[in-house]
Amino acid sequence: MTGLALRMLRFHKGGFVACFIATFLGATIVVGCGALLETGVRNAAPPERLAAAPIVVTADQRYLGTKRDLVFPERIHLDDDLADALAKVPGVARTVEDLSFEGTTASASVTGHGWSSAPLTPYRLAEGVAPDGPGQIVLGSGLAQRAGLRPGQPVDLMIKGSAQRFDIAGLATGAGDENTVFLADAEAERVGSIASIGVFTTAGSDTDQVARRLRDAVRGSGQPVLVMTGDERGRAENPAVIAEGADLIPLAAAFGGLSVMVTVFVVAGTLGLSMRRRQREMALLRAVGAAPGQVRRMILGETAMLAIVAAAPAWFVGPWLGAWLLRAFASADVVPDMIAFRSGPVPAIVGIGTALVAAFVAALIAVHRAAHTRPTEALAEVSLQRRWFSGVRTIAGLLCLAGGVALAVGTAAADGPDAGSVATPAALVWTVGFGLLGPVLARAVTRSLRRPLRSLTGLAGHLATSNAQVGIARLAAAVMPVMLATGLATGLTYMQVTQSSGARQAAADTMTADFLVVSDAGGLPPGLLDTIRREPAAAAATAQIPTRAYLEPATPPVAAGADEEESDSAQPSELSVRGVTPEGLTLTTAFRAATGTLDALHGDTVALPAKYAVGHELGDLIAMRLGDGTPVRLKLVATLEGRPGYETTLMPASLLLGHTTAESVPQIMVSAVTGNDTAVLAGRLADLAGRHPGVRVVDRAAFTAAVHDQDNTQASMAYLVLCVVVGYSVLALVNTQVLATGERRREFMLQRLVGTTHRQVLAMMTVEALLIAAVGLILGLLVAALTLMPLSLSVLGTLLPAGSIWILATVCGTATALTLATTLLATRFALRGRPQP
Repeated sequence: MTGLALRMLRFHKGGFVACFIATFLGATIVVGCGALLETGVRNAAPPERLAAAPIVVTADQRYLGTKRDLVFPERIHLDDDLADALAKVPGVARTVEDLSFEGTTASASVTGHGWSSAPLTPYRLAEGVAPDGPGQIVLGSGLAQRAGLRPGQPVDLMIKGSAQRFDIAGLATGAGDENTVFLADAEAERVGSIASIGVFTTAGSDTDQVARRLRDAVRGSGQPVLVMTGDERGRAENPAVIAEGADLIPLAAAFGGLSVMVTVFVVAGTLGLSMRRRQREMALLRAVGAAPGQVRRMILGETAMLAIVAAAPAWFVGPWLGAWLLRAFASADVVPDMIAFRSGPVPAIVGIGTALVAAFVAALIAVHRAAHTRPTEALAEVSLQRRWFSGVRTIAGLLCLAGGVALAVGTAAADGPDAGSVATPAALVWTVGFGLLGPVLARAVTRSLRRPLRSLTGLAGHLATSNAQVGIARLAAAVMPVMLATGLATGLTYMQVTQSSGARQAAADTMTADFLVVSDAGGLPPGLLDTIRREPAAAAATAQIPTRAYLEPATPPVAAGADEEESDSAQPSELSVRGVTPEGLTLTTAFRAATGTLDALHGDTVALPAKYAVGHELGDLIAMRLGDGTPVRLKLVATLEGRPGYETTLMPASLLLGHTTAESVPQIMVSAVTGNDTAVLAGRLADLAGRHPGVRVVDRAAFTAAVHDQDNTQASMAYLVLCVVVGYSVLALVNTQVLATGERRREFMLQRLVGTTHRQVLAMMTVEALLIAAVGLILGLLVAALTLMPLSLSVLGTLLPAGSIWILATVCGTATALTLATTLLATRFALRGRPQP
């Protein structure tokens, strides 16, 4: 039967091509998302700035001992005496401290270092001399070339909001020289901190062995420290690799699961429809004496050859897709560009295996009935399609709908920012449930549309609805891709828009100030706040330092050792924090104390959202961790009400100032005395900003627009992966309509023989295409509605999602146009030639 299977493939080119495309693209998308997931798990970051040091020691940014990985957002610096301790470890030739700080020149943001750390890259002088005293600086060659600077010229450098003038002593070349500067070590120590330590080993020493000794040496130092080799060293250059690199995992997992589901649906549906076209062929084989096993082996042999040939190229193309997605994420600053793409055989095995399993299951289901039915009954079923559903499928579909209801309740009950993580699997479960119950749902919707269609379209509508009623299995197969594409595109697009709208609304609601003074230099000048407060047109000015902190549970997390299990203590609560000056706070923000007073925010104090203050009274000491991991005990002086999921904790700006990476105030909120003073205040603030390089003034509308742009950047990456998956669903829609229509060539010929004209057949198929599109749209929009209403209730407090109606119109119009166009084109192709009796 294998030889027969090979010969039979030649006579089913249309079905072969459709199944090949569906299997290949499905496997490619799953492999690509799997490769992206593996990249996030490995989180490899080849070093650039620290590439010359075989071992790098840096502070551990992780919140150790917690059940779920948490990463401190602010840079943790190393102790001053750690380098000397490391230098005494056997196998260590020397240690080099990397004194680092952030700054801004007139042309770019830069990272500064002490000159003694130049060998870590290594950097070499291209011109001039090394800095050896105050007021001297060495610029990276790329930075100097871009700014048109030469040795001997002066350059202004903004550090912690203050401008300092340096003389260019020389130019250095090395990795990242387009944004790097060097100061003398004494100057760098004055403005910076030790970010990491490069360790150089003695000749002949084993790097891994020396690294193990270093880990033993720092274990009792009292400061969590990481000793890294290989690709891990890049995490010391950019701690965001740890947190933002890990963001790839849920993103890739969510869309990987989505792509798996879509692939299974599309491959199984396409192959099942292709097999349905051959039911008459299989029935005839049974009628002429073919045994059930022979028919089964023939179909499975064809499927095996087709699936393997189609899925095999995904082994090579899938990783390319994953690497392209990672580059797109990095270019949009969603993940650090230091993260290296890493993909092994596992994603390829999973992706190809998914496509192969879906194909074989579809083939088994399709061939089972034909192989175990009597030949005469099989021929009758081909004509009448008497069996079109099963009890197992009904039970599975109902279980999925029950799961969808449970997830919908969970979505509505979740806090706004967390609702999307519940809504995404809910969309998948609803889609699977509707897909399994597709024939039942399609029949019900078709019956409800039968009378309107017949009254509007006459004979063509009568024929179309009769065909749909008789061939319900074929109709359901054609409807499912429309539902899939429509439901995913509508639900997931509006989901992103709704979540972005909720975040923007929460940010805008908390700010009542007329203007926001911000710095592109990493921080504002220290005396600027007092200067603004003295302006007659300013009613109030408040400093603002956005960061994050952690509310420790009753049993604080305990860091586990290298060979120990993680602590069973409760998970700390991650809080959005603003460091503020209480003077004028109620005039520049919408924060109001539910209990206590915000005027008491001085010293070691905190104002907690009410839900996090449960069990505490005013005056209690609250155990917390600041953004750089510093443990503190703060006095509770007030509680705040806020939108669930968007609550903000307030702390004194003076408390947070030394615990942020920039160690300076990045924003000042300013309110005018009256509406008439707004223009005057805007002019005065602009004058003040002009005196300080990198300082600018934005109004409330510009602030909201900036938040909108930031949300759009984050959401654009989700849209990118969404477009890949939805695009695949659209292709499946086209494939299915072509197959479903091509199956009916014999039916069209019979209609022509009994007198039906070419135009009448096209009119009938036009109505059928509109019916398929309508049923698919109704089911798809029902999936989207069941997903979006709980999400919108959680995020916005309404049942209607945010977003333009044109999104819905575009999705529906595109799905209808594609269904109509592919059906009519396939019909015209099937009607070629003269009808033969």
